[in-house]
Amino acid sequence: TEYSLLDGMCRIPQLVSRAKELGMDSLAITDHGVMYGAIEFYLAAKEAGIKPIIGCEVYVAQDSRFSRSASDKNNYHLILLAKNQTGYRNLIQLTTKAHLESFYYKPRVDKELLQEYHQGLIALSACVAGEVPRLILEGRFQEAKQAALWYKQTFGDFYLEIQRHPIPELEQINQGLISMSSELDIPLVATNDVHYVDQEDASAHDLLLCIGTNSSIHDDKRMKMAGDFFYLKPPSEMAELFKDIPQAMENTERIAGMCNLKLGFGRLYLPEIELPEGKTADQFLADLCYEGLPQYYPQPTPEIEQRLSYELEVIKQTQFANYFLVVWDIISFAKKHNILFGVRGSAAASIVLHCLGITEVDPIENKLVFERFLNLERREMPDIDLDFEDNRRDEVISYVSQKYGQDHVAQIITFGTLGARAALRDVGRALGMPYSEVDRVARLVPFAPGMSLARALDENNELSNIYRED
Repeated sequence: TEYSLLDGMCRIPQLVSRAKELGMDSLAITDHGVMYGAIEFYLAAKEAGIKPIIGCEVYVAQDSRFSRSASDKNNYHLILLAKNQTGYRNLIQLTTKAHLESFYYKPRVDKELLQEYHQGLIALSACVAGEVPRLILEGRFQEAKQAALWYKQTFGDFYLEIQRHPIPELEQINQGLISMSSELDIPLVATNDVHYVDQEDASAHDLLLCIGTNSSIHDDKRMKMAGDFFYLKPPSEMAELFKDIPQAMENTERIAGMCNLKLGFGRLYLPEIELPEGKTADQFLADLCYEGLPQYYPQPTPEIEQRLSYELEVIKQTQFANYFLVVWDIISFAKKHNILFGVRGSAAASIVLHCLGITEVDPIENKLVFERFLNLERREMPDIDLDFEDNRRDEVISYVSQKYGQDHVAQIITFGTLGARAALRDVGRALGMPYSEVDRVARLVPFAPGMSLARALDENNELSNIYRED
């Protein structure tokens, strides 16, 4: 998918929509070394009535994952698919360790890790970059057989992957795999190396590869795909491609039947703060609020007392007291160490947060509605957005990690997409066009948040004229 950054071009909504249009009942994603799109894909596929199969095309180090020599850039590929929750957890462990322990140009695993986290996973020998295919191509058939037997022994469910694309060396590899399958009793499986949804997307994908490798379409030695065949093919087309080895097609259904991952959503896993002896989280939260009340309201009116009591009752019924206490704990640390902080959004509507010293805004004086922040009808965890000064943010993260455990703290990734101007400049460079010409066109795109090329064409007549005439 597009989460194989600057390599894949399948956007998940379009990919799932096309699979449904083609009558497919199962679909797998196997991004390169990452699982960024797993949840988005799972939800989209479920909504479309398609079984989602979560996988990853991992990079396998030829030797130890800790090795950092020049030859260690040349990794093998391996497809892993999660059969169940155990497999999904192991896939997460593998990709996490690949990034944290052994990243060297790519996030890598090695055979030691594969042995440790093999349960619940199906392994496929991968494309021409897989260990078994590459050894076959190099004429090292005995070593290829030994590698295949290792994967079979490790995973149990191991398949030799057959692809039919116009790659010169692929036929030699396929013949070797078919022979090996018969000799070693390892089943074949037919796969399709999909990098874009529709065949007509091939030229756009070619430009994407140019952008990713900082090259132009005129560079003879650049990385490129062999033709326009790397799209999501209809079942009929796949059946025709593999009519000589129908068992490979049958095994795609067999694998799909083995993968039955079910993910649960909506349950909250909140950390529990250390409480005074004999106190519940709700009682401790109330104690802190009434302790702070005189500081912010020296002479509290019945309205103020009623509002505080009401908010505490809502927090009790929604079972979010621990959440509020964790935020209080973090802010207490920041205050103690003179770390500047700010709170954004609807949290300012809570008198509880005000009495805890988390927000400075008086919700009573400013007539702010608490229900916009938290209410009984919509029991969703409220957002308390905290900002800390840039150069001391790491101190807060370090404190939280030490207090609650590193395995309970995460930094959340965000993804950016190319803006309209940036896309024009990058594509122009990939096409090898003169910078002055590309810059002239790019400058015609209006500056505005979320500006798209389609909108720019509607809003700028000069740009629209260039588009129609050139």
